[in-house]
Amino acid sequence: MQNFLPVTKQEMQQRGWDQVDFVYITGDAYVDHPSFGSAIISRLLESRGYRVGIIPQPDWRHKESIQTFGEPRLGFLVTAGNMDSMVNHYTVSRKHRQKDSYSPGGEMGLRPDMPTVVYSNLIRQTYKHTPIILGGIEASLRRLAHYDYWDNRVRRSVLMDSGADLISYGMGEHSILQIAEALQSGLPVEEITYIPGTVYKCKDLSRAFEPIVLPSYEEVSSNKHTYADSFAVQYRNTDPFTAKPLAESYGTRGYIIQNPPAHPLSQQEMDDVYDLPYTDTWHPMYNAKGGIPALEEIKFSLTSNRGCFGGCNFCALTFHQGRILQTRSHESILKEAIKMTKDSDFKGYIHDVGGPTADFRQPSCQKQLTKGVCQNRQCLFPKPCGNLQVDHTDYVSLLRKLRKVPGVKKVFIRSGVRFDYVVADKSPVFMQELVKYHISGQLRVAPEHVSDQVLHYMGKPSHQIYQTFLREYDKANEATGKKQYAVPYFMSSHPGCTIKDAVKLAEYVRDPGFTPEQVQDFYPTPSTLSTCMYYTGINPLDGKSVYVPKDPHEKAIQRALMQYKNPANRKLVLEGLQRAGRMDLVGFGPKCLIRPEKKNSFSPGNKNSGSSRRPAHRTTIRNTHKKKTKK
Repeated sequence: MQNFLPVTKQEMQQRGWDQVDFVYITGDAYVDHPSFGSAIISRLLESRGYRVGIIPQPDWRHKESIQTFGEPRLGFLVTAGNMDSMVNHYTVSRKHRQKDSYSPGGEMGLRPDMPTVVYSNLIRQTYKHTPIILGGIEASLRRLAHYDYWDNRVRRSVLMDSGADLISYGMGEHSILQIAEALQSGLPVEEITYIPGTVYKCKDLSRAFEPIVLPSYEEVSSNKHTYADSFAVQYRNTDPFTAKPLAESYGTRGYIIQNPPAHPLSQQEMDDVYDLPYTDTWHPMYNAKGGIPALEEIKFSLTSNRGCFGGCNFCALTFHQGRILQTRSHESILKEAIKMTKDSDFKGYIHDVGGPTADFRQPSCQKQLTKGVCQNRQCLFPKPCGNLQVDHTDYVSLLRKLRKVPGVKKVFIRSGVRFDYVVADKSPVFMQELVKYHISGQLRVAPEHVSDQVLHYMGKPSHQIYQTFLREYDKANEATGKKQYAVPYFMSSHPGCTIKDAVKLAEYVRDPGFTPEQVQDFYPTPSTLSTCMYYTGINPLDGKSVYVPKDPHEKAIQRALMQYKNPANRKLVLEGLQRAGRMDLVGFGPKCLIRPEKKNSFSPGNKNSGSSRRPAHRTTIRNTHKKKTKK
């Protein structure tokens, strides 16, 4: 097992170690692939000479499960895994999911709800003073007071509930190395209060340099307007160049203080991270259960970028990866592709080349690299900024090189293209090559909705831009002689979406005859602007009220309208049309969504019996019913 980091005490001793420097506890199975944050952080620490032991998915019911390596010399690192555990466990209707793709064989039940908190408390029961550092998306997005959809309340910072000492939030490469160096130098963990990209606890504000003091936890948990105001301040302080420290009071328990984000990785740093000696597979202990499902889709995918300046309000990237694009060099990506072709399971198909948005390959403007992103403006919304650099040249060049790698048959793009960015590009080359080389029959895009009112609250471009994209996409297909389709993702029940908006979306779905197999109901996850709107009914950026569909029955209606062809949805669709005052969509015309209810019962003596044009009178139905009852 020398290629993997040790997962047992015996493997630690086989390396000649009597103690590890860090114990890394994760809610995911152990997959040594750079798409897993635990693999990146553990390999990065290893590259700096630190000894790291991995405890994947410990049994949280027994404290012995986190004692595999004994007490680490420097500290415990704790993550829930690649997903927020509550999203991993529950659907938007709060029903238990049937599969955990990050567990062996997709098995559920191998991690608790909120493992960040549970694991940390488990550690603290045994190791009273050993430093505990939290990381990963669950801790990152719960670093300050936040609305929790599953509890339907505002929860405290995860640092308060976990008993941990620090949070390394966002992309943690810079901060974890600085934390490790500080601990290695003998600095007590309570003195580590100066590192960008971290959150810490403090009795007072003496260690924070000119912080913005947010409303207290007591205030934000009891007043929705105050919560929205606090969120707006946090939202405008997510940039490493301009952000200020943020301090949130917890009364007699002191403050939670968030330092500004860590600076983005340089291209060389990104290349170094992806050049670490990953095995690119799951630990062999999972072979008996068929491995880890989450690896199957991404094993032969290439990460080319991080960050996203798209600014969708329902996305957590602003708070986690940030809005500044970071990219790997062509050489680094090609090196990984060549390595991929030598894998015995590789069939010649690279599944994806991208990141949060596939076709972003440089910061939206050069100002970001020295002055940061704008606090009160978006790069693409409501329309592209005048300073936006729209250029697919580098991405096209990269894709051309990958297509020429020996052993590669096809290079797909599946992580999604930003269609408004494509429309803004004056050159047709990317669209032409996308259609010709990088899709197979269908291109998945995410317009999300067709109502400009809803799109405004989503932070998405107007529907007209999507229509322009479709015309250009069809034109490119015609030029290549291909029949390929755009398959759109739509979302129901987003803040701002009324029943009338849902009907408008159903009409749009009707016209091309497209029937979505799955419908995404808006999921309020921690630390997104849309979630703030969902909880408060307020747009935090302008303080105005927002209509929020919260009632489960209304949400079911909005979802059913998108799948109006399903007979099981007829009753909900009819109710939705009644609520929207759109009964004109019930009938036999080509624009109608559903047919009138069939009424087949007729009085045997009625001269119209058997006619399909005139329904039976209500009295006839009643009489027939009575006769049947007597029999």
